[in-house]
Amino acid sequence: MKSSKDIAELLNEPACEHNKKEKSGCAKPKPGSAAGGCAFDGAQIALLPIADVAHIVHGPIACAGSSWDNRGTRSSGSELYRIGMTTDLTEQDIVMGRSEKRLFHSIKQSIDSYNPPAVFIYNTCVPALVGDDLNAICKYATERWQVPVIPIDCAGFYGTKNLGNRIAGDAMVKYVIGTRDPDPLPPSAEHAGFKIHDVNLIGEYNIAGEFWHVLPLLDEMGLRVLCTLSGDARFREVQTMHKAEVNMMVCSKAMVNVARNLNKQYGTPWFEGSFYGITDTSQALRDFARMLNDPDLTQRTEAIIEREETRIRNALEPWKARLKGKRVLLFTGGVKSWSVISALQDLGMVVVATGTKKSTEEDKARIRELMGEDALMIEDGSPRALLKIVHDYQADILIAGGRNMYTALKARIPFLDINQEREFGYAGFQGMLELVRQLALTIESPVWKAVRTPMPWKVVTRSPEHSEPESEPITPDQTSLARNAG
Repeated sequence: MKSSKDIAELLNEPACEHNKKEKSGCAKPKPGSAAGGCAFDGAQIALLPIADVAHIVHGPIACAGSSWDNRGTRSSGSELYRIGMTTDLTEQDIVMGRSEKRLFHSIKQSIDSYNPPAVFIYNTCVPALVGDDLNAICKYATERWQVPVIPIDCAGFYGTKNLGNRIAGDAMVKYVIGTRDPDPLPPSAEHAGFKIHDVNLIGEYNIAGEFWHVLPLLDEMGLRVLCTLSGDARFREVQTMHKAEVNMMVCSKAMVNVARNLNKQYGTPWFEGSFYGITDTSQALRDFARMLNDPDLTQRTEAIIEREETRIRNALEPWKARLKGKRVLLFTGGVKSWSVISALQDLGMVVVATGTKKSTEEDKARIRELMGEDALMIEDGSPRALLKIVHDYQADILIAGGRNMYTALKARIPFLDINQEREFGYAGFQGMLELVRQLALTIESPVWKAVRTPMPWKVVTRSPEHSEPESEPITPDQTSLARNAG
């Protein structure tokens, strides 16, 4: 079980802007702060996209049932990460002291059944409270079966989802990264005519396969991506992250501690960027070239950017005319709180407010750069608060996570899912086309006109004999219809 000192060190992240303030470190979690996701949830969703690993949840069945596959990540090969594995602890296991034995046999079963390159064990509240020695079991299992068994001590009561993200990253740095070197470059790379550089992306989860929009551009630039932690990653790729020349931090809220530790231990420089929107995608490619300091790479990068920007801007012109001036309420967090703003502004749309509940101080600074010092940044994501902003600022669409979908639909407001459950990828130049298409389809859908039209039995008519309007009488059949509709 993690000590309070370990948790405090994870919360007090030196690479975060908030440490420059008078009171350093993240705020101590308060009761109820894990309602949007506990530390276990955060750790699992951060590492679950490592596709060929056996992910075992050590705890009651409800933990695996509530959290498995809740991130719409995609894999280009192995599907092992989709199989929910759990020790399924019961009251009898706790009372009789069998929880450690169940974990040991679960590790054996996963290795015998799937022969994975590694096994990740996620500790939950119950075994943490009863004092299971997770590290000792994982160490013994590794020696017994010669398969790396990685302990991830992420009991939900430790704190919020963000703390869980950092616990997961810390486990990768401590137990996985640096345990093997990358494979040598293929012979064809020697005849490419330019130097190949090795890079990593940290905090990129390949939601709906969106990173596949970007990877061909990096290949064309001459960048070999050793690992994307953790979208469409493999265990052997995570092991080689220490050999990268540059790291790109895609979501600093989740895994900035990984980038900082790699810089501290291996001297790997890093920068924060985004692949949402034309402007930010181009800037991310330029930042790679700038930090690698290769003139030939810089020249190739500028040629690729000029070609892709011209192509995508021409393709967007018909759509921009339909969306220009539309007003958006954006309620998300982390890197998307500012990176999606840039994408929407590229389309000529107006962002009236953005959510910052899961944003760092750096994220908020970027929001002010894009929206001005008076930018409306909202923390309260309750239905009442969101609907009030939609009404007060005359927003045409709410862009948020899946949990806000029914709030918007009940209020008859167009809604677009931007978080991890979505089915469409919006990253890169090609992702912009998908984003603009989904925005136009959502806002222009004929369903909004239909649902906003008054119900026939509530239409107010004006009688010639009376100056005051009267409602038409409602028949029993209409009463039944109204009740069913409600």
